[in-house]
Amino acid sequence: MTDLTLAQWQQRAESLKIESRAFIDGKYCEAVCSQRFECISPVDGRVLAHVSSCDSADADLAVAAARRVFEAGDWSRKAPAQRKKVLIRFSELLLEHREELALLETLDMGKPISDSLNIDVAGSANAIRWSAEAIDKVYDEVAPTPHDQLGLVTREAVGVVAAIVPWNFPLMMASWKLGPALATGNSIVLKPSEKSPLTAIRVAQLALDAGLPAGVLNVVPGYGHTIGKALGLHMDVDTVVFTGSTRTAKQLMIYAGESNMKRVWLEAGGKSPNIVFADAPDLKAAAEAAASAIAFNQGEVCTAGSRLLVEGSIKNTFLPMVVDALKGWTAGNPLDPATNVGALVDTQQMSTVLSYIESGQSGGAKLVTGGKRVLEESGGTYVEPTIFDGVTNAMKIAQEEIFGPVLSVITFADAEEAVRIANDTQYGLAAAVWTRDISKAHLTAKALRAGSVWVNQYDGGDMTAPFGGFKQSGNGRDKSIHAFDKYTELKATWIKL
Repeated sequence: MTDLTLAQWQQRAESLKIESRAFIDGKYCEAVCSQRFECISPVDGRVLAHVSSCDSADADLAVAAARRVFEAGDWSRKAPAQRKKVLIRFSELLLEHREELALLETLDMGKPISDSLNIDVAGSANAIRWSAEAIDKVYDEVAPTPHDQLGLVTREAVGVVAAIVPWNFPLMMASWKLGPALATGNSIVLKPSEKSPLTAIRVAQLALDAGLPAGVLNVVPGYGHTIGKALGLHMDVDTVVFTGSTRTAKQLMIYAGESNMKRVWLEAGGKSPNIVFADAPDLKAAAEAAASAIAFNQGEVCTAGSRLLVEGSIKNTFLPMVVDALKGWTAGNPLDPATNVGALVDTQQMSTVLSYIESGQSGGAKLVTGGKRVLEESGGTYVEPTIFDGVTNAMKIAQEEIFGPVLSVITFADAEEAVRIANDTQYGLAAAVWTRDISKAHLTAKALRAGSVWVNQYDGGDMTAPFGGFKQSGNGRDKSIHAFDKYTELKATWIKL
């Protein structure tokens, strides 16, 4: 937790110096076109900075720098233990600058300062350190060969990685990619969302300060249809890694096919089912988890438990418990350490969320609580956590990713129906099951088409657990040793002795 008060955070916000230029080949620079875009805080609507708006010319410069240093071997040919040392120092610098980075994150995308400090920055530093600590413990293989032959199976860095990251966890999603990509020896061009570019721009200098050679990490802020497209089509980018919407993920796959068949690894949308059976071991805990699963980070979470599936026999008992638990999640000033629900990232996202709430009402769902914009006098973009009852899985609010604090409650009769409803979606990112029956828990978890399944909790796991989705939630995995697969090529070397 932070010991600073609201007034102290506000004072620091007033004096904060914000770097808003691109970072290419070890130095900050203006975009080639000299264009900039406004970076507006959802906290109060004020302009934080005018950020460099990069396009294809900047992509060419950044990729060229990344390619040059990769081929030179200044980073790619270092021993894993040497790369580990630099990355551990990088993680330490993230923590040393935790208050500055947390403040940038909160001002930029509206999340509560306590979350920025204790979850986002702390988690980002841990992600970098974990990958660093793991890299000199990953062994290659010797194939089972005849006596007069030697077969080697080795991993090699893929080369130049373009990492395109979202606005909801700007620093953490970047770190989930930076950690394994850098640890395996690649060079990176990082494209943060235009909605929240500030921490990515700042940490580029911290990486350099930690000892990363110039050109290994480049940051190019800008719009998806310009710099994002340029990286997706670039003939000298070897791999694109992406977290964001399913629509953009599909477009990146098209760009790869239209260019050099670059590898494309995607973590896309979700519409995660949170299944509560009548025999859940602790309904109060389940209700509190259900509230947290939709209200945390203002619902702007790819794994948000946005579909609450409740066994019909307990619905009238359980739903009031969820409503009561959600009362503890109230929108407030994100710079107040006591706030647990901040602002939606911008006016566009707020309008999108409000339109889904309107759709739920017009579509026949029952609005139980919330549903309105609040704190409008602040100039910020705040929406009440919202619950709809009487939802069918065919409704728009049950099928489409809202990316806001809107919960759809759906009833089911038995485990078979629960699984059918849970899997009736284009997505397959995460799911949760609440039951005291161990066989039911295992059988349901096996039947769910999702990359992460949590039992008697929501959002479990740590850096050791792979994270990614089935179906149109993407491919590949972040976190864990499995993340290294995205950033390396396997090579078979067969030697006749």
